[in-house]
Amino acid sequence: MTRAAAALALLVLGVPAAGAQEGREGGRRHGPPQDHVFKMVDSYFINNLKQRLDLTDEQLTRVVPHVQRLQTDRRELAQRRMRAMRELNRVLLSGTATEAAVRELLREVKAVEAEEPATLGRDREAIDAVLSPVQQAKYRLLEAEVERRVRHAMARARGGRRPSRAPRQAEPERQTPPN
Repeated sequence: MTRAAAALALLVLGVPAAGAQEGREGGRRHGPPQDHVFKMVDSYFINNLKQRLDLTDEQLTRVVPHVQRLQTDRRELAQRRMRAMRELNRVLLSGTATEAAVRELLREVKAVEAEEPATLGRDREAIDAVLSPVQQAKYRLLEAEVERRVRHAMARARGGRRPSRAPRQAEPERQTPPN
């Protein structure tokens, strides 16, 4: 990847983190609208497909709609789960949670958790049907690389915390013995 492409990737993948700050400061938006950010990341990903997977023009034409479907389904499922989890948290923190309300919210969380593997698996199978085994492997590596870059960009936006590490604890102050 050229330096210009790497810089573009960091810019594109760093933008979602800026938009993630919405709602923390009075609902003001600090980045592009969420849909625009998704389109930028999708564009980066799709622009890299042909080169990184050595796709023919015909393969690219056939695979792009499947990749877009996978990305859309992944986002919609994640959003459904997060909405249900936020509502579950709100209900539990309000002190007014009833067994029925919690049961209903848990039903939605569990429905998404059950639906996700089948939906995303079906989307990946459609992608795989267009690609050779070597291209399938390259696709998964590209997907993992993009996910890693997004996680790191989001961690930087949150103040440098790495997503996979626990925060460092401050060391206790050492007392010097009296002279």
